[in-house]
Amino acid sequence: MSNKEYYCHETAVIDDNCSIGSGTKIWHFSHIMSGCVIGESCNIGQNVVVSPDVVLGDNVKVQNNVSIYTGVTCDDDVFLGPSMVFTNVINPRSAVNRRGQYAKTHVGKGASIGANATIVCGNDIGHFAFIGAGAVVTKYVPSYALVVGNPAKQIGWMSEYGHRLDFDEKGIAVCEESGERYSLKNNLVEKIN
Repeated sequence: MSNKEYYCHETAVIDDNCSIGSGTKIWHFSHIMSGCVIGESCNIGQNVVVSPDVVLGDNVKVQNNVSIYTGVTCDDDVFLGPSMVFTNVINPRSAVNRRGQYAKTHVGKGASIGANATIVCGNDIGHFAFIGAGAVVTKYVPSYALVVGNPAKQIGWMSEYGHRLDFDEKGIAVCEESGERYSLKNNLVEKIN
């Protein structure tokens, strides 16, 4: 372990060769497995599994009962809602060992994944995307996209503050909370600086 400037509840298990950033909190009955990297100021809720070689950026919030399997990387400021899960094998079978065939999934900066959502492996999630509760993601999710349902379908766009964006005829939207402006061109959203 990299340092002891983080908090770990006495019931949590942290394997050898992990890197855990300062200010991170790891709560009841969680298991942090060998070789994973957890950034600074993260919050790992209770009964969370972080599998070998997972990488979490700074300020990642992992709610209770989340499974983050090998092959997953999350950028800074990602929110993983209660009981959501990542998969890492497309075609699992109990009698067939598929270690070494794990598909990779990357979650971009600031993305939020709702409670009980499932992210099927190999489908990256763009920055500041918003995955609704219970959604089953089976394909790439663009940055700022709002997706819901099973299978997940895009129904709109979200601001960096988590508000639905309403674009005018010129393709411009304003976040109701931050006042930040966004542009929609060729089915891609960008924040206007």
